[in-house]
Amino acid sequence: MKLLIRNLARTTTDVTLRTIFESYGTVQSCTLVMDKQTGNSKGFGFVEMPKQGEAKAAMKMLNGKEIDGYKIRVKKSESKPDVESAS
Repeated sequence: MKLLIRNLARTTTDVTLRTIFESYGTVQSCTLVMDKQTGNSKGFGFVEMPKQGEAKAAMKMLNGKEIDGYKIRVKKSESKPDVESAS
């Protein structure tokens, strides 16, 4: 299950994020979204956890948790509709 993590401190690293989520189970991938021009974090990212139960537990326990001074928001990432199939 792919999770969207919002309201991250610009100083939060993908290593920090991965470590926090790994306490709830296996993390398949962890990606922070970076600004192409500045190279700084945009304050959100994605964590993929292969086991749905672990992902749901992480989502429930971490939503609203304070990390690096910011209360993060965690929810299931919605897939973007495929542009070609939508037309």
